[in-house]
Amino acid sequence: IQIAQCFEATRRRCCRLEQDGRRAREQLARVEAERAALEVKLKHARNQVEVEMKKRHRAEAELEKQERKLQLVFESLMREPWGSGVLSGEQCSILSALASRRLGAALVPGKRSSVVDESYQSLLCHSDISYDRTEDEVVRS
Repeated sequence: IQIAQCFEATRRRCCRLEQDGRRAREQLARVEAERAALEVKLKHARNQVEVEMKKRHRAEAELEKQERKLQLVFESLMREPWGSGVLSGEQCSILSALASRRLGAALVPGKRSSVVDESYQSLLCHSDISYDRTEDEVVRS
């Protein structure tokens, strides 16, 4: 009778362990599916960041090009002898004021978009985040 009771207790433990194993496998499958979905979202987000960075670089290059053109036009207007005849003193002073505020500040390297650069560095730079598959965790470099 004792042997039968021991076998029954062992059988019950085995059944519980099998149920625990099934639950653990189901939970593992759910977590792996969630991880795969998050990896896809991360990949899409990285691609979107890359696209936006390329757009920003193109826009900044175009802005610098337009600023150089505007600076050249301004300098040409201010240097030409006919410029003083065409432009009134008030117009010259307005152009000078605009040039000192807009062009001077905008053409200084590193001065423009400092707030945007900081937010970009802290939030958007996807090169700071890499996925290390050997450790199965997100690692910040």
